[in-house]
Amino acid sequence: MKLWQKDKTSLQEVEKFTVGNDREMDMYLAPFDVLGSIAHVTMLETIGLVTTDERDVLVKELKNIYQQIAKADFKLEDGVEDIHSQVELLLTQKLGDVGKKIHSARSRNDQVLVDLKLFLRSEIEKLVGVTKEFFDLLIAQSEKHKSDLYPGYTHLQLAMPSSFGLWFGAYAESLSDDLITLQAAYEVVNKNPLGSAAGYGSSFPINRTLTTELLGFDDLNHNVVYAQMGRGKSERIVASALANIAASLARLSMDACLYLNQNFAFISFPDELTTGSSIMPHKKNPDVFELIRSHCNRLQALPNEILMMTTNLPSGYHRDLQLLKEHLFPAFKTLTDCIQMAGLMLSNISINKDILADEKYKYIFSVEEVNKLVLKGIPFRDAYKQVGLSIEKGEFMYSTNVSHTHEGAIGNLQNEAIQQKMNAVVERFKFNKVKQAFDKLIS
Repeated sequence: MKLWQKDKTSLQEVEKFTVGNDREMDMYLAPFDVLGSIAHVTMLETIGLVTTDERDVLVKELKNIYQQIAKADFKLEDGVEDIHSQVELLLTQKLGDVGKKIHSARSRNDQVLVDLKLFLRSEIEKLVGVTKEFFDLLIAQSEKHKSDLYPGYTHLQLAMPSSFGLWFGAYAESLSDDLITLQAAYEVVNKNPLGSAAGYGSSFPINRTLTTELLGFDDLNHNVVYAQMGRGKSERIVASALANIAASLARLSMDACLYLNQNFAFISFPDELTTGSSIMPHKKNPDVFELIRSHCNRLQALPNEILMMTTNLPSGYHRDLQLLKEHLFPAFKTLTDCIQMAGLMLSNISINKDILADEKYKYIFSVEEVNKLVLKGIPFRDAYKQVGLSIEKGEFMYSTNVSHTHEGAIGNLQNEAIQQKMNAVVERFKFNKVKQAFDKLIS
């Protein structure tokens, strides 16, 4: 029997198709379904829908289920449709009719909504942690290699001197902006939909402000119709934030693949971090970066996948939304794995420190020579022409000394300012508020 079933059983083929992979996806939501239920039962007692004794036994048993989940000693039994049904089944088996009261004043619609938001909030917190660790590594490597020059490119043509300090620092600052978009997604997620029921509210005098506080949300989705409309929208906004981080990683990975190429030979890695060829004994392939690039490019398609799956849906709940979990939930682990593997690689990178000593890079110093003439009082256009003619005649003379001192340049990386910007973004998440709320719920 299903929670929604009356007196007829669905055709087996229909049931199999409509459930799909939802049981597997619901295991991601298990601890959050229990936390939402603890908050809901606590609220029900305050409006008289359960007695104090009933609340106490329900909360006690929910905490036991939560501990089972934490110990990986929990599963959805055969024939049980979803996580909500499994939790209610366990409560009913243990407590009898009292267990059936847990669903008063809510629907599976707002139940899964709150589960999703709690899950997304938790995954964002973990992602911020690993991203910040990778950011710190990039800043450290930027400082370590701030004097190691290499050629910068535009249009993949030799352009001007750059440095590995700039290269590492550029991706660090990119991540700080990426976390701004993740923080915005967190604000959207961090609103309580519980109490919106099937999307039209409840005739019971429920206290949605109380469950908002109990679950550590910053605010609630006030309009019950919009609370349901937020499903699909929240996932798309979060996916867009993940895609931004993925884009930074994919670009860094492409750089690494190029720079490891023998024709560039800017960087190298220990043999154990690269792979070989079955036929060419000299190969050191950047497989890790190639796979990061591909995984992250796929993640950049995720917002569009979600958009296409939800485009033109009218207000209210639709079963289409169930499938979003299959696309979004695994994306967090994929992105986390990519960040951690990129960190492993860059922790063990070796830099060629004498790249620009090679005469083939001499023309990247042409702008430096133009600027020297300008400093002597020659108009820029005349200096540009003079240096250009010397290059055409094969008479170009140059120095490899580079002195760029303005903010963000080779000699003034501004890493401290970038670090401060990242720290400010991380502080805005206020994860400690959620931890305190959860600790209070399950203590």
